[in-house]
Amino acid sequence: MSVEHIIILLIIGYLISILDIKQKNLPIPVILIIIGIVLSFIPYFQEIKLTEDTIYSIFLPGLLFISAYQFSAKALNKHRRIIGFLSTIGLILTVGLLGFSIYYLGLYFFSMSFLSALLLASILTPTDPVSVVTVLKKSSDSPDIANIVDGESMINDGTSIVLFSVLLNMYINNESFEVVQFIKSFFYVSLGGIVVGLIVGWTLSKAVHLFNEREYQVMLSIIIAYGGFHLAEHFGFSGVLATVTSGILLSWEFTHTNKADDYLNKLDGFWGVVEPTLLSLLFLLIGIEATPYLAHDYWIYAIVIFIFSVLVRFLIVGGSLKLFSNWEHINLKQSVIISWAGIKGTVSVFLLLTLSLSVDSNSHPILAIGFSVVILSLIFQSIGVYPLSKWLNK
Repeated sequence: MSVEHIIILLIIGYLISILDIKQKNLPIPVILIIIGIVLSFIPYFQEIKLTEDTIYSIFLPGLLFISAYQFSAKALNKHRRIIGFLSTIGLILTVGLLGFSIYYLGLYFFSMSFLSALLLASILTPTDPVSVVTVLKKSSDSPDIANIVDGESMINDGTSIVLFSVLLNMYINNESFEVVQFIKSFFYVSLGGIVVGLIVGWTLSKAVHLFNEREYQVMLSIIIAYGGFHLAEHFGFSGVLATVTSGILLSWEFTHTNKADDYLNKLDGFWGVVEPTLLSLLFLLIGIEATPYLAHDYWIYAIVIFIFSVLVRFLIVGGSLKLFSNWEHINLKQSVIISWAGIKGTVSVFLLLTLSLSVDSNSHPILAIGFSVVILSLIFQSIGVYPLSKWLNK
């Protein structure tokens, strides 16, 4: 991808951001993805390639750090139990139920092994709140819904990547699914990332107080976002969980200083520009990259899987809130909104691109189905959040 490509894509993203002032019924990411699909048919843009390393090393650390340090430490503490459950145990249950559904649905559409079904389910499980959190805050009477969706996504991005990596390793090596080995690998990578995030986040959040100059504080935030990520990855841990943990720790640090507003204003001045820049590029690139995978004969299967993915999420969200009713005062209507807001996005695309480099061409149907479900989710769930939320609130 050349510099000219980047400039043109940024101009498109800038123009769309200006035109879409209300950001209600049609969130910006949906428009950008559709434009990206259109651009993929223009020869000039066909040479653009979005790699898994670009998403993982450049886009994800920055976007995750922004979400983490801006997330209210008070809200995280308030919803810590339901967020923690949905992004760990709930995520594993979702992969299991969705994988089971994909496997048996495949008997009628496209046959695949149970491990392949679990692998596809792990790709379709991480949520991407970027396109819906702003809409939820405007359309819902309760800020708790947006906070739960946002907080869950921050953590389940990391746990879902760990889960996918373990399943992919089994898939590549033709290993049978072993629960004990899976649990060991899962906790090793997850806890290691959290520990690295705690160390980096605590050390550098204290160092922020040593400098009053905006430039040095912003530089430290970049080190927290990207340094912790790559340090954790170097030791074989989860870089995503390291960045999220360090960002949350920085957010907590802001609540314990009388200069919190000053620090936040300095960081927001920089990251407030970085975020829309990264998002504009990312969603346009997703549209361009996904288009070749959308021409296939499995669309009915993909639509059915998309429907089941929403139903399974509703079962997990509604069931957990019902089972642990003393955790959250969330009613059935609100759990429907939380379930619908579980949109597949950036991390799912990264996992699909990772899979494309790790397997042979025989797995192309899985890639085609995966990209199709992600696009369906990004478009229809993003568009449906506002009217669904308004309708249920009545």
